[in-house]
Amino acid sequence: MQKTAIITGGTRGIGRAIVAKLLEEGFRVFTCGSSTESVATLMAEFQVETGKGQLVVNKVDISKKVEIKNWALEISTKFASLQILVNNAGRFVPGSIGEEEDGAFEAMINTNLASAYHTTRAFLPQLKSGKGHIFNICSTASITAYTNGGSYCISKFGLLGMSKVLREELKPDRVRVTSILPGATLTDSWANADLPSSRFIKSEDVAAVLWNAFSLGESCVLEEILMRPMEGDIV
Repeated sequence: MQKTAIITGGTRGIGRAIVAKLLEEGFRVFTCGSSTESVATLMAEFQVETGKGQLVVNKVDISKKVEIKNWALEISTKFASLQILVNNAGRFVPGSIGEEEDGAFEAMINTNLASAYHTTRAFLPQLKSGKGHIFNICSTASITAYTNGGSYCISKFGLLGMSKVLREELKPDRVRVTSILPGATLTDSWANADLPSSRFIKSEDVAAVLWNAFSLGESCVLEEILMRPMEGDIV
């Protein structure tokens, strides 16, 4: 039976790399993007590149609970069990708590934390049925506060906390929960950084780590995976 994965924010960066990896491994993948253009681009890319898996992409504003619920309702009727859920969608707006723009807190809490909460709740029955694996893409900002991190750090601390709660709650259901905490990764968030690509983690390496964690036997779970650039954090 073909395995199924849900990935939020799969049209670029880390999410796109995870989509590519799971398609390569033969998964049926459901993902979403925030714009019609990004959705169309991803579909066009992988219809050409990948023949083993199956990809369905929808336009979803992941910061809005009603859109998450409608998306989940539309696709959850298509399968009874779910093997992988990746809560990857995220947003970064720099700024300190005292100086960031009004609304920055709500925007990042909704995108980085509330979206993972609502998406996980929506797919829990399928995850329990499939003895699935939840991956929350956290950040080194989940464990280390830094200047100009503001609401982003708050949201990522919260996501790691949610992972810990889920881990305890889902032990009886044999659903594994893993937090991946990458440092600076070469995505759009660092597009304007005047640094060589070698200074960053590759998105494909995050996807490879996720796959390795999923591929372990059912007798254990990697609860937290901390990743940093080879030369250390960018400060």
